[in-house]
Amino acid sequence: MNPMLQWVRQLSGKGSPSHERDPAKIAYMRRLQKDLKQNDYLRTPFEDLTMVVFDIETTGFSPKKGDRILSIGAIKIKGSTVLEEETFYSFIKHDQAPSDTITELTGITLEDLIDAPSQENVLHDFLKYIGNAPLVAHHAKHEIDFMQDLAWQLYKTSFDHRILDTSFLTALIPELRHINVLEECCSFFDIDTSNRHHALQDAKMTAELWSNCIQIVKEQGYTCLRDVYAYIARTR
Repeated sequence: MNPMLQWVRQLSGKGSPSHERDPAKIAYMRRLQKDLKQNDYLRTPFEDLTMVVFDIETTGFSPKKGDRILSIGAIKIKGSTVLEEETFYSFIKHDQAPSDTITELTGITLEDLIDAPSQENVLHDFLKYIGNAPLVAHHAKHEIDFMQDLAWQLYKTSFDHRILDTSFLTALIPELRHINVLEECCSFFDIDTSNRHHALQDAKMTAELWSNCIQIVKEQGYTCLRDVYAYIARTR
């Protein structure tokens, strides 16, 4: 079964967790499923393509070991233009304080989390913000693992949105091909990294990185993401 259809069925009460579901959320998920099928973003010219660049702060590196998402931050970008006013940011409710190490790194405390929205509400609001846009993240495996875990926890299904790693484009730029650290990639373009380890600020840095990369790959002759996929397929 299509993962999004399975999600909709679970939201409607078929095999879902026992707590009551919001009919408006069910209706939205049905619309989203249809939109995702119709969105041919790979062929959309870069200048017309809207992406959502996002970042998460977590209690650790492995959801399989019980680590969890503390906050989600995101910003939209159309072509190479970062849409500064179109952002998303939310803490996620938890009753247990992050470790001292995580608080020192991120600034997130129990006071930030205790009255925050629930996981389900944050995920629903994030999906509404995303719509049918593809996602971008730096070191995307981290985001993929946690979003898949969150979807599985809530609905016993997969997270259906495509998540592209920044390396999808940085690999086409010789100076960045072997650089993985966000600060180092940003340094190449003189992007300010002074507010690291805040989900929204990291998303903004990553969006600036993606924007600069889009401009370079367009100069190299690529017109859409499908062109990049074709190049990767030829060179493997």
